[in-house]
Amino acid sequence: MRPRTRSRSRCWWTELERRGCSRRVLHGDKEAGDARIRRQEILRKDHPPALTVLLDETSLHREVGNKELMREQLEQLISMAGRHVTVQVVPSRGEHGGNSGPFVVATLEDRSEVVYVESAYRGLTLSEPEALAAVARTLRELRRLALPMAASIELVRRTVEERWT
Repeated sequence: MRPRTRSRSRCWWTELERRGCSRRVLHGDKEAGDARIRRQEILRKDHPPALTVLLDETSLHREVGNKELMREQLEQLISMAGRHVTVQVVPSRGEHGGNSGPFVVATLEDRSEVVYVESAYRGLTLSEPEALAAVARTLRELRRLALPMAASIELVRRTVEERWT
């Protein structure tokens, strides 16, 4: 599976969350938080899937937990960026399709795709062509607006130094 994602209002995509952040976001649900952390193992395999993380810039400044947790989370994000993990920040300026909430696009081994979207009530997995087309348009828009990876990582580093240290 090659997931691509965009996260707006949580720590980051679940595959890059630190344990404390994951539990905090899940309101102390240890089992669900631990499951998220276990899923990170796929990114540490010999041949991991490609992962693109698109973050809304405001998520770098939204405190979840405390300063130490935020610093650790941002450092985790920086450390995971590299060969198979692309991290890009979408600058906070104006409206765009990503403002409607977080989603994940997963490309499966057979090249088919599914979309996972979150709501306040529950997450939904969609595979209908109309849903895939709408999310693909949003993903293209966000990639167009996003900073290049080097500039994104520099922005994250600066935010750690200026806000969370």
